[in-house]
Amino acid sequence: MPLDIINENNNIICDVPFNLDFNVGFEPTLVKDKKYVINQLTGEYIGVVGNSFNCANHSDFFYGVQNTMSENLSADELQGAKTTWKTSRNNAWALMDVTLPNVTAEIVTSKHQTTVSQRVIALHGIDGSCSNMVFFGAIDFFCTNGMIRGEHDKVRRKNTANFSMDRFIADLSRSKQDFYAQSERLQHWATIDLSHINVKDLLDGILKSDRKSEKMFTLYNQEVGTRGRNVFSLYSAFTNYATYADERNGFNLRNTGNDTQAMSMFNREHEVSKWIESKQFKELVAA
Repeated sequence: MPLDIINENNNIICDVPFNLDFNVGFEPTLVKDKKYVINQLTGEYIGVVGNSFNCANHSDFFYGVQNTMSENLSADELQGAKTTWKTSRNNAWALMDVTLPNVTAEIVTSKHQTTVSQRVIALHGIDGSCSNMVFFGAIDFFCTNGMIRGEHDKVRRKNTANFSMDRFIADLSRSKQDFYAQSERLQHWATIDLSHINVKDLLDGILKSDRKSEKMFTLYNQEVGTRGRNVFSLYSAFTNYATYADERNGFNLRNTGNDTQAMSMFNREHEVSKWIESKQFKELVAA
């Protein structure tokens, strides 16, 4: 289950959850070029990596991101910030998702109006499963669907102890401007009528999976009932897929017996970002 922490003191800084606040250690394996990753608080072995692998502790990385946000965003932007934590792989993989409810925009369709708010998503792994990454995006307050904007809005660094915040600071400084540009794009999508488009065929081409396409078409039609027959409804179906994994949308996650759900759901957001960068989707919104 994710841990939700709501800040009420005009400050982005909040405690890293206790299950992520541990020092990372290493021990050699019987294979000469490999080593174990160890949670030094519990003594658990949580991964095997190459001998050259190094990483920061979760707390060092996330406090670094929080401090950078606190130093580079205004008090008004940080007011009421909500931080959600998600973990996978026995706490080796962790995600911090910050919503800024004072940085908002309205998306209006022929049938509906919704508010979207800015997000900053920081991802950190200590077992070699991912690099340090920071994404920027939005969240739809009507249905709490999360949105990330695509590959070009990702800040990525190799997972080393000497993580640099330089590019993150630069991207953060223009993130509000980028958020409003994204919101204008979403509003444009809300005006693109799909009444004369075979959306099922379009989905077949973008998703490249008959089973997934069929479910997504059903989800799109549900969105149409609320938002109208437009590209924003299609995008909302995509983001619904990336936000829920149960009977609400039919895209249930298979229970593998491992704590990988948070990682799987984040990978869905990454998948959606590729769909909206696809040739078919770009041609649709450019027409």
